[in-house]
Amino acid sequence: MDYDKLKGVIEGLLFISGDEGIDAKEISEITEVSEEEVIDLIEDMKADFRRAGRGIQIVEVARAYQLTTLPEHVPYFERLASSPSQSTLSQAALETLAIIAYKQPLTRSEIEEIRGVKCEKALNTLLSKQLIREAGRAEGIGRPILYATTKDFLEHFGLREIGDLPEPPVNLDIEEARLEASALFGKAEETTND
Repeated sequence: MDYDKLKGVIEGLLFISGDEGIDAKEISEITEVSEEEVIDLIEDMKADFRRAGRGIQIVEVARAYQLTTLPEHVPYFERLASSPSQSTLSQAALETLAIIAYKQPLTRSEIEEIRGVKCEKALNTLLSKQLIREAGRAEGIGRPILYATTKDFLEHFGLREIGDLPEPPVNLDIEEARLEASALFGKAEETTND
């Protein structure tokens, strides 16, 4: 694999690893390139980003590499966060909120088990909008945080109490939903490949 393609793969890995980051050893195992070569490529990518004046950078935190925004751009991000158009919730945040509303209190791992994907960003969004709160700690290993909805959640959705939520679908056929999703995504892939 040529260096430009490897850099693209590494950039993608950094992107999908999010806040947790990814260490050079794991990148090495995934790309089948030596750890030293991975580190050299990352250092080269850092220089590329600086030269190109990119709005993101690669940083190493606790031996893991991650993509972050540039500190000098913070005022712009603050404006975005406070703009009225950002008052809507993403699909991931809505799904996470629905799970919490109907099954509260529950832990992040329980939410992720239901959704099938990580939900850290969605939880942070919901916490920052004060739609959910930390409702204590679960018993067991690590005593994970329990999440529940807030009074702001009730007000936002015009509910007097949590019992006023509409009933969730009772006869949801998971296999049928999966088949529909795979048919939809299969069509999207076919269109992309044409």
